[in-house]
Amino acid sequence: MADLKKMAEEIVGLTLLEAQELKTILKDEYGIEPAAGGAVMMAAAEGGDAGGDAQTEFDVVMVSAGATKIAVIKEVRAITGLGLKEAKTLVETAGAKVKEGVEQAEADEVKAKLEAAGAEVEIK
Repeated sequence: MADLKKMAEEIVGLTLLEAQELKTILKDEYGIEPAAGGAVMMAAAEGGDAGGDAQTEFDVVMVSAGATKIAVIKEVRAITGLGLKEAKTLVETAGAKVKEGVEQAEADEVKAKLEAAGAEVEIK
């Protein structure tokens, strides 16, 4: 039997793009439709990180989509490569991580793009 703890750790560590690909594989090859378009993965990933002295990886978290939600959805699609439905779900989810485990420069760039589209964004 497979090591379930190891498998769970790998699933929790997936990026948004990898989670989207897993969802597609489960649906197309096995007929399994994951609920909430990856929200389970994102909620589990928020559990905490092994804190070191100097933070080298950052998460870009969307606090609010703001008044121009359509522009924000388009920008999220461009940044993540998600489909329209998944990007819309991500934008509508309060506290959703748009990018995880990225360097400071990339986090700042993503934040600037989303803020230019009208979103309220934090880097954690």
